[in-house]
Amino acid sequence: MAQSGRLQGIFTPNIVPLDSRGEINEGELRRYVDWLIDKGVHGLYPNGSTGEFLRFTVEERKRIIKIIAEQTNGRVPILAGAAEANVKETIKACETYYEYGCRAVAIVSPFYFKLSPAGVYAYFKEIGDNTPIDVTLYNIPMFASPIDVATVKRLAEECPKIVAIKDSSGDIPHMMRMISEIRPFRPDFSFLTGWDAALMPMLLIGCDGGTNATSGVVPEITRKLYDLSISGRIDEARDLQYRLLKLFDAMLLNTEFPEGFRAALELRGFEAGQGRQPQSQSQRLENDIVKNELQCLLAAEGYVDEPVGGCRIGQSAEPDEIAGIVQGVVEELKRRGMA
Repeated sequence: MAQSGRLQGIFTPNIVPLDSRGEINEGELRRYVDWLIDKGVHGLYPNGSTGEFLRFTVEERKRIIKIIAEQTNGRVPILAGAAEANVKETIKACETYYEYGCRAVAIVSPFYFKLSPAGVYAYFKEIGDNTPIDVTLYNIPMFASPIDVATVKRLAEECPKIVAIKDSSGDIPHMMRMISEIRPFRPDFSFLTGWDAALMPMLLIGCDGGTNATSGVVPEITRKLYDLSISGRIDEARDLQYRLLKLFDAMLLNTEFPEGFRAALELRGFEAGQGRQPQSQSQRLENDIVKNELQCLLAAEGYVDEPVGGCRIGQSAEPDEIAGIVQGVVEELKRRGMA
């Protein structure tokens, strides 16, 4: 049976470790779950964007949730990604994850077919009226039909099972408008941010927590940033937010998503494996260069050793130094038979 209680804190949208055949590495996934909980995350969020839910089959998505629910064993709540291709299958996923004991599900607004606000409302109203488990709306307007404030308010008024929104737009005024419209009549409704670069300011304006991909790599930092922000230790929180921003940008912007997070997880000691999205030789080279940068950033936080040759954090490398790094990566690719 599902747990109760308001959604608060840091929910980790986890990478799914894969083995050499590209299959779910169950043993490593279970070890990863234990590590995240031991490091202090408040909850887990499997089958999210960072978990590459679209690159797994329906049965694999169910298996991922089942493994995580078993390993978690009630220690922290699970917010399970339940978005499927149509409303009927999404409701089936809601039923399955309720049986697994998840706290709630997160459902992205319909994608591919761009819907009007009326269409978005009708979609979530159908789910909200037929789900056995609490629902979190997932607003990610860069990839799916946006969920506007009026629609969130209407759903919150009409559907008791819709209990939260996860917003990944990074739009602070949009979040403020939602909070000001909904919190007066639904104090139980949770507001979560999916944008790591604005975690601190989002918490300061009234968010209850976040679903933050960085927490899957540096859960210590993300949890501490949450604690500092809600306790009002502003100067310390601001310093940590800027440090987290460097890591977030390096993992997000310098290679295909979520390969930067997968590479960083490898540096933290997990066999993350190669993602299912095929990659070109140039992309593999790019990943190795990014991994070197990530190792330096993680070393600066004390989590790993510096790479051979050291780091130049905050300094510009000379052209011959860059050429040397590239040449070293090329030689390594050749050694692996990839070049």
